[in-house]
Amino acid sequence: TVLALLKTASVTVPTRRALQARLAQPATVVPRFFDGPSFATLTAICDRLIPPIEGIAKLDIAGTIDRSLAEGMGDGWRYDAMPTDGVAYQQGLQGMDQSACALFGTPFGQLEPAQQDSVLRTVQEGHAPGSAWEALPADRFFEELLAAAVQACYSHPLTQESIGYVGMADASGWQAIGLNQLEPREPKPIKGSHD
Repeated sequence: TVLALLKTASVTVPTRRALQARLAQPATVVPRFFDGPSFATLTAICDRLIPPIEGIAKLDIAGTIDRSLAEGMGDGWRYDAMPTDGVAYQQGLQGMDQSACALFGTPFGQLEPAQQDSVLRTVQEGHAPGSAWEALPADRFFEELLAAAVQACYSHPLTQESIGYVGMADASGWQAIGLNQLEPREPKPIKGSHD
């Protein structure tokens, strides 16, 4: 398994430390960057963007984004039409609630799932109502938020385990690079699986 592979020499020490820290990170109860209402909105959005993964307890996607912003750990670039990450998130989450209220009369976190999806769609398409979107391109914010949520999800070892990803085991390099070739350390496909 991927989790067993973490204990081997196939994974470099810095990579092992980073992945084990992700495994040990407790769920966020008190956010460090966001206030309570903004964090609740972010959590509700992340719950819609990243569906539950079979066999994994709920991942702390919103908490990972909160920690990243609190620690100033961005990806090192931004669109020139976007403010800094922290400002963009504050404005974008405010915009999500404004859009939800304009479309359905209540903040995003209190909407039914189909209504939340409708709000997300209008933001993604760049025509969401709300004054926050006058200073922040809604479609760009959606793109940034979706990328951060996906990164938080798939950088977690339990998600990597669920999809059989072993890219972190690169201490000795990769030799089996042909079609359908596997390194000896890679998990073997489950017979009869069509996934």
